[in-house]
Amino acid sequence: MQYLVTMTTQVPAGVPDKTVEDVRGRESIHTAELAAAGHVLRLWRPPLQPGEWRTLGLFEGEDEDQLEAVLASMPLRIWRHDQVTPLQPHPNDPTSPTPFRTGAMEYFTTFTVTIPDGTDPAVVDEKYAAEANNSRELAAKGKLVRLWRTGEGHALGLWQTDNDDEMQTIVSTLPLAEWLQTDTIPLTPHPSDPAHLASRNT
Repeated sequence: MQYLVTMTTQVPAGVPDKTVEDVRGRESIHTAELAAAGHVLRLWRPPLQPGEWRTLGLFEGEDEDQLEAVLASMPLRIWRHDQVTPLQPHPNDPTSPTPFRTGAMEYFTTFTVTIPDGTDPAVVDEKYAAEANNSRELAAKGKLVRLWRTGEGHALGLWQTDNDDEMQTIVSTLPLAEWLQTDTIPLTPHPSDPAHLASRNT
């Protein structure tokens, strides 16, 4: 099972810089080990305010107990709070995840679907069918990377595009756009992200 983990780190006042550097160094080494074991799939940095220290991670584990064991094993956990979102399969998730493209801009989108009362069921079916077809087309173009359910009527998408304008155009032209509340989160590379590290070694 896969999970999105929001990891927020706050180093207590008075901790020596040398100690922080040591813990971060051990975190980097251990993260690579967890990636090799298939537990850490991706890492990103979301937009941050001055002084914030936050990471978004895509993790995999058999269940939440195993995930907690993985998170607890990470050296930075001594200063970190983790918020876990279980990710469920989505019918429009690309059959084969879109390959990571070096240099592309990545984004998360959170979707909440609200169907207006009284909408003809045939119209609903038509829009969902168009959405499924559109998702396949966007995956084939290398834009839609992954899609998960996070609850009834809620979804999380991972995208890669050339720029912000392209991402905005994609979201605004989705077949379900008029029924969607969408939040788009730009992502920047994390130094320990397995995908970036693999791209450097190829």
